[in-house]
Amino acid sequence: MTETDILAYALTTFANLTEEDIQLSLPYWQIKEYKKGEWYNEYRSVCKYLGFAISGCFRSYIINDKNGQEKNVFLYSKNQFVVTFQSFINQTPCNYHTQAMDDARVVCISYTDLQSLYQQSHNWERFGRLLAQEAFNVTIDRLEGFLISSPEERYLELIKKSPDIFSEVPLYHISSYLGVRGPSLSRIRKRISEK
Repeated sequence: MTETDILAYALTTFANLTEEDIQLSLPYWQIKEYKKGEWYNEYRSVCKYLGFAISGCFRSYIINDKNGQEKNVFLYSKNQFVVTFQSFINQTPCNYHTQAMDDARVVCISYTDLQSLYQQSHNWERFGRLLAQEAFNVTIDRLEGFLISSPEERYLELIKKSPDIFSEVPLYHISSYLGVRGPSLSRIRKRISEK
C-alpha cells in the first residue's frame, strides 16, 4: 500500500469520506520525514500541520520548570493523527514539545489547506467536527484515567488502544505517560504476565 492508500483508508474509516472527498484533498497532503529526536512541533510555536503517521512514533511532553523532569502527555504511533490540537485549531503557541521518538513518515496537511477543504465540502467539515470530538475524547480519557483508573488499568487500556507502541517506545517513556515510575511499571507488567 502506498502512503496515499493508507491515508485514504484511514480517512474513509474515521469519517466515512467518499472517494470524491479523498480525491479533492490529495493535492493538499504532503509527506514529511522526521529523524529520531526531530521536532514535529516545538514548545511555544504554533502547530501548522495535522499529520497522519505512516510509520514511527511521537510524543508530546512538558518539562517541569522546578526539577527539569519531562512528563509525557500524549503518545502517537503509526496509523494515528499527530497534532497538538489546541494549538492547531486556535493557531496559538503550543504548551507541549512534540518530538519524533524514532524515524517517522507522516502525511501532513496545513491548517490553511484544511480550512480550504472545510469550505469546499460538507464531508470535510464533518471530518473536522469528528477530529475535534476525537481530540476531546482523548483528552478526557487521559484526565479521567488519572482520576478514576489504577496504573494497571491505564496500562491495560494503552495495550488495548495502541499495542504497537510497546515495541516502538522505550519503557521509561511509557511509564512517564502512565504516570508511574519505572519499577512500578515493571511490577505491573509482571503481575499481568502471571495472570
